[in-house]
Amino acid sequence: MEGKEEDVRLGANKFSERQPIGTAAQGTDDKDYKEPPPAPLFEPGELKSWSFYRAGIAEFVATFLFLYISILTVMGVSKSQSKCATVGIQGIAWSFGGMIFALVYCTAGISGTVPPDSASLFPPLLLAGAVVLAADGFFSALESAGGHINPAVTFGLFLARKLSLTRAIFYMVMQCLGAICGAGVVKGFQQGLYMGNGGGANVVAPGYTKGDGLGAEIVGTFILVYTVFSATDAKRNARDSHVPILAPLPIGFAVFLVHLATIPITGTGINPARSLGAAIIYNRDHAWDDHWIFWVGPFIGAALAAIYHQVIIRAIPFKSRS
Repeated sequence: MEGKEEDVRLGANKFSERQPIGTAAQGTDDKDYKEPPPAPLFEPGELKSWSFYRAGIAEFVATFLFLYISILTVMGVSKSQSKCATVGIQGIAWSFGGMIFALVYCTAGISGTVPPDSASLFPPLLLAGAVVLAADGFFSALESAGGHINPAVTFGLFLARKLSLTRAIFYMVMQCLGAICGAGVVKGFQQGLYMGNGGGANVVAPGYTKGDGLGAEIVGTFILVYTVFSATDAKRNARDSHVPILAPLPIGFAVFLVHLATIPITGTGINPARSLGAAIIYNRDHAWDDHWIFWVGPFIGAALAAIYHQVIIRAIPFKSRS
């Protein structure tokens, strides 16, 4: 009841819905959960932990597979004379979203250890192998798990104090290396096709300005990172533990929808590692002209999502630390 009283004191439930909708209509029983403490900025001890390096390796492999499948799909669509003979833009969007769903499912939580009492709090998520993007970022501040596959997601979670700076930098480096290797393997398979069809590199499409591209990347990344925060929120999971929702599903679906909307504008970055890997392997001047957009945009979008979720939705700064 402490969390409920806190929300009332903050005015969150002062004017509640007369007829609750969505998950609010499925029950009002309070479920206990523990608000995890913020992760330390630096955690030297984790550099001696095997789980730290195991998570980094998992990030590398996951991002490698993500680039391999997604760029191959793009190349398959690009080489066809008739778009009706390929999966088209919808297929490309499904490729990106589906791979995120599968890889987050497989990778998240791989490095961390979930405390025993968490098993009783989150049975649907644990049984489904659901996302715990920072295992001890959400449960304790000692370790955090992998499954980000995106420097923007890592950056957003870092700003929310879900993982340390050391781990955030390590994840980003491994994600970028994995993306470079994934795009490199695609080029090795079919170099002529790869170089002749843009290599899957992100560029602002003709007819759009750099501002258009930057705005599309900011909004697209905001949607993704906000979905990540919502799908892995400890309080939401405790409250809705009776709802069998697989957390990687809304994350993958968010990626799919953003791709549908922004492929015609920028090819859809929302993932600096994905953009960097394709740009390095393709390595043409026009691939680098707009490359800054695919770092600045996602990082701004991730920061806005972190602030919105932590400050507006959860009101973390205003809650007592007792």
